[in-house]
Amino acid sequence: MKILFVASEVYPLVKTGGLGDVAGALPPALMELGEDVRIMMPAYPQALDAARNKKTVLDLGDPFSTGPLSLISARMPSSEAELLLVDSPSLYRRDGGPYQQENGDEWLDNHIRFAALSHAAAALSAYGSVIGWTPELFHANDWQTGLLPAYLRFHHGNPAKCLYTIHNLNYTGRFPAEILPQVNLPWEAYSPDGLEFHDAVSYMKSGLYYADHITTVSRTYAQEIQTPFAGNGFEGLLLDRSSSLTGIVNGVDYQVWNPAHDPHIAAKYQPGRMGGKQACKTALQQELGLPEDPKAPLFGMVSRLTEQKGIDLILDTLPTLERLGGQLVILGTGEDYWEQLLLDRAAVSPNIAVKIAYQESLSHRIIAGCDMFMMPSRFEPCGLTQLYALKYGTPPVVHRTGGLADTVRGAGAGPDQTGFVFDDAVPELLAAALEEAVDAFNHRNKWDNIVTNGMQDDYSWENSAKTYQTLYRSL
Repeated sequence: MKILFVASEVYPLVKTGGLGDVAGALPPALMELGEDVRIMMPAYPQALDAARNKKTVLDLGDPFSTGPLSLISARMPSSEAELLLVDSPSLYRRDGGPYQQENGDEWLDNHIRFAALSHAAAALSAYGSVIGWTPELFHANDWQTGLLPAYLRFHHGNPAKCLYTIHNLNYTGRFPAEILPQVNLPWEAYSPDGLEFHDAVSYMKSGLYYADHITTVSRTYAQEIQTPFAGNGFEGLLLDRSSSLTGIVNGVDYQVWNPAHDPHIAAKYQPGRMGGKQACKTALQQELGLPEDPKAPLFGMVSRLTEQKGIDLILDTLPTLERLGGQLVILGTGEDYWEQLLLDRAAVSPNIAVKIAYQESLSHRIIAGCDMFMMPSRFEPCGLTQLYALKYGTPPVVHRTGGLADTVRGAGAGPDQTGFVFDDAVPELLAAALEEAVDAFNHRNKWDNIVTNGMQDDYSWENSAKTYQTLYRSL
């Protein structure tokens, strides 16, 4: 099948979160299964710098009156995966991130920037012959590509199918209704049976309504988003479309995330040869200025610093963690309020280290060097870091929600336990889970069994890619 995988970020070119990891790993896994996949993303400066064999192959004119729009054919930096970069210097060649300015504010023209991405993808249904490749199926991801199925419907009438994946339903891509003419969509699309959402245009709603099939990134999250708990106002539509909604757990690229050959960590290790794990812990304590105590249970977290991720729960349970003799390492960026509270607590405790940054290599060292990994998210569509933590022998402490519920087995699993799971997002239950984790840590036979179980779980992309392949063929 000829499949165009369209995303706003792709690792290792540009990454802000799990979407980038998925977009960097799923297409190569599908290629391994024999499918003809090309990846499309905006031509951000970082992507242009890193991509290989770049050549402009298609002129798309000036559809949004923002300057020329064109398509660059290229290769991924470390593989033969084919890449199509949507190039518009006025829209993408900027300092800052893919969604935000350097000061953290959203780009004011995001509605145009990501309409252009969807427009360019849809245009291949009509002009693919120009580059000698026409997609049979489009795979769109999150609100930034939500207009793709609408463009296919209103402008091209192409029989190619469109699959739309929800990575996080809380980011709705919501803009004033007046933008419709700017993005070249007819007013007839602005209705409840279309992309209207609470008196505005929602790119997420467009994807949910117009796509031929919807997937999301875990089985439990697929059920949760059909309820007010996690539906974010879309639960009625998703309930109506439940027969066209599938949950598929994300995978892990074990070429990147594997302690047996990770270049970022202090020492390599694997099941049966775990000596390097302690070396990683000591090196992490030294790097972040924590007391070098091999017996202190070291908890880690790599996350956006928001209430959704349970930062408030962690702050509320710090007295429990310190009473248990624990240490805590947190890496991430997010809301100023939570960043400052964490920095304030770290300033008065020698056992807490907080790094307000995003550093890919340090995230590897934290996951390898910690004893336990904390993910008390209020909701979590899939989560990838708990999967990395399992592979690195760092049992996760998680709230039973979304993909966390699907991938981490708590004490109820008996000898198959891989982590520690609590049922409600409240400080008391997180505190109880911390006590359970430290108790297990202090009983070596039990702990070794939990660690080994997690390291042996297989969340490679091969399994998930086969599920996507079957779904593509059904469409």
